[in-house]
Amino acid sequence: MTTYKEINGTNIEAVSSDPANPVTGQIWYNTTTNVLKGLGFNATGAWATGGTMNTGREQVSGAGDKTAALAFGGGYPGKTNTEKYDGSSWTEVNDLNSGRRSATGFGTQTAAICAGGLDPYLAIVESWNGTSWTEVGDLNTARNGAKGVGTTTAGLVYGGFVPPQTAVTETWNGSSWTEVADMNTARSSLGGAGTRTAALAFNGGPQANVGGAIYTTESWNGSAWTALSSPSNTNTASEGAGSSGSQTSAITFGGSIYASSGPAARTELWNGSAWSETTDLNTGRSTLGNGSGGNNTSAIGFGGSSNTTATEEWTGPGPVVQTFTDS
Repeated sequence: MTTYKEINGTNIEAVSSDPANPVTGQIWYNTTTNVLKGLGFNATGAWATGGTMNTGREQVSGAGDKTAALAFGGGYPGKTNTEKYDGSSWTEVNDLNSGRRSATGFGTQTAAICAGGLDPYLAIVESWNGTSWTEVGDLNTARNGAKGVGTTTAGLVYGGFVPPQTAVTETWNGSSWTEVADMNTARSSLGGAGTRTAALAFNGGPQANVGGAIYTTESWNGSAWTALSSPSNTNTASEGAGSSGSQTSAITFGGSIYASSGPAARTELWNGSAWSETTDLNTGRSTLGNGSGGNNTSAIGFGGSSNTTATEEWTGPGPVVQTFTDS
């Protein structure tokens, strides 16, 4: 029988923690967790089932990433519940001061913003410091279904439902909001990604009394929105989808598709110039919560349609640590 050493020239290394920078094909035995691991390559990307939330809810907001996420609000009537995720399980933490649904959330698990939402149309903004929520400066325009990106000291909120759908954009400096240039297309329940100075807007509900959702993508440079040309449209128009990432590497997943039979499972990736369809969510859903994320190789979606407690974690194409079992 040919051994691993005969093929690779070395024995399998035994280590107490996973290597910080393994190379593709490297295999090691973790003596702390007593498992055999290796670095493989994921060619297409995939969704994996994560831990279930304590409170299932639609129109939930979120921040953080797939190993350190924060979920808040959502449900009907709007709840105050807040939960944090450690990569495997959710834990209840201190509630919002004001119950709401369909708010916008952004930031990290230890420093997040919850802005706007229902009931009714709210301008209220709260800031999370990792332990508790504090009410801070109100939005200039009360709304729900907006998108927010950035940090607790440098944020951007755009779109939403006033009513009707709005294109209004506001920046946040840590203490107050300033209205800046509008989007080209008014939309609510939209997707977005990026930072206060480099953001994307895509999909969403249509302008007032117009059927169907929106395909178009817009780019923000810190002072103005630019409508990108048609090759930059998403493949499927949707509203209420999850989204995260950066201006050059974004992901959108789930949502409601006009005239379809139910919530979608579709996932699309943005590479800075075009959208491409990839592996679907395991369960189609809309109005789900999502993390902020840094790019399209890592994302988290939680809650959503029918007040589900389900969580899914996305690992995009590229190197991935795999655990080997006898099965």
